[in-house]
Amino acid sequence: MKTQHANLIAAMADYDAGDAKRIQHFIKVHSFAAAIATLEKVDEETQFILETAAIVHDIGIHVCEQKYGSCNGKLQEKEGPEEARKLLMSLHVYTAEQIERVCWLVGHHHTYKDISGIDYQILIEADFLVNILEANLSATTIQQIKNNIFRTSSGLHFLKALYG
Repeated sequence: MKTQHANLIAAMADYDAGDAKRIQHFIKVHSFAAAIATLEKVDEETQFILETAAIVHDIGIHVCEQKYGSCNGKLQEKEGPEEARKLLMSLHVYTAEQIERVCWLVGHHHTYKDISGIDYQILIEADFLVNILEANLSATTIQQIKNNIFRTSSGLHFLKALYG
């Protein structure tokens, strides 16, 4: 499975070629997602789907910028799943069920209510761990995110380690 993720990372780097910020973003989100899932003792299949989703979670950004001149979260959720589906299918290593779950996660990664499934929870937490720094969010906002979003002990551990 590590080979499949390495190949997907390479494919996403090609997809985002020339956009170092976005490539580094998904690499960081993937690293946090993998670490949180491991520490939370998530089953192997769920971890595989989660890590796949973490790598491709922002795949809709370029399409959104081209179509709408914006890459806000709701537009990413609208455009991202089809882009993820195309990329995952081109690699010929994912089952239809895996692709469907990854696309669902991509299509919900900016929806913060009714979070269901440990893969969804961890993806949101990992993305926030990176976005907090990239967006230079205030201590007050970080506290609100902690109270309203974070649920896993490992995600909370990383949040505290990074931001106090």
